[in-house]
Amino acid sequence: MYNLLKGKRGLIFGALNDKSIAWKVAERVCEEGATFVLTNTPVSMRLGNIDELAEKCHTIVIPADATKVQDLENLVTKGMEHLGGKFDFVLHSIGMSPNVRKGRTYDDLDYNYLQQTLDISAISFHKILQVCRKLDAISDWGSVVALSYVAAQRTLYGYNDMADAKAMLESIARSFGYIYGREKRIRINTVSQSPTLTTAGSGILGFDNLVDFAERMSPLGNANAEECADYIITLFSDLTRKVTMQNLFHDGGYSNMGMSFRAMKIYTEGLEYRDVKAVKRS
Repeated sequence: MYNLLKGKRGLIFGALNDKSIAWKVAERVCEEGATFVLTNTPVSMRLGNIDELAEKCHTIVIPADATKVQDLENLVTKGMEHLGGKFDFVLHSIGMSPNVRKGRTYDDLDYNYLQQTLDISAISFHKILQVCRKLDAISDWGSVVALSYVAAQRTLYGYNDMADAKAMLESIARSFGYIYGREKRIRINTVSQSPTLTTAGSGILGFDNLVDFAERMSPLGNANAEECADYIITLFSDLTRKVTMQNLFHDGGYSNMGMSFRAMKIYTEGLEYRDVKAVKRS
């Protein structure tokens, strides 16, 4: 603990259970001296354990569907009333694809599902920022962070339409980062995290293999949820006041790799095994 957030107030979207990155962020925010309000959809609240987190962190949960402007207006207004002032930080940790859940591949998308994916995982970010701006809910030099993934820049098998949503999410951060930056010096960034075994991530096709591959490719190994929370804390703090409109990779170096020794070794061993079997068959 460094008291990096002492006296700050915040709003955290997306904590579901103790596997959630937002859950880990909330715990770290509490340890660093901030007060905050938690929020999630009513359905998610019934499926998860967010009330336990609220009790642990001595705060409240205000239900809200981040795709509905009216819900967000109510959330932001009540959140400021509870905390006694504007937010100094906001975390957007929201993502879901009905196409992924239904097993629809990228070349056979249901377009109604695609619209839901974009609305939940990306457009909700725009709605949150727009509502906060209209209600003047974020303090000068405040910080907003949304969670992204390298699939916004690179094609990864199985990530499906979530890749489109993450690309849109990062674009919204840049566009709103300019507006909010020039007006109130509020900074907006996205964090591109290593593949992390959250409830949402586990629904991605071949996710376990993706985690293993990223671990072998990354010089420092995959970043886990707790380490991601540590990084986000620095972005909420006053130590990063001139960092904005960035997509910041927190992935152990994966995003700058082409091929690693560890990954190549597995590939080579696979070829040798295949060759041995071919010889035996002949």
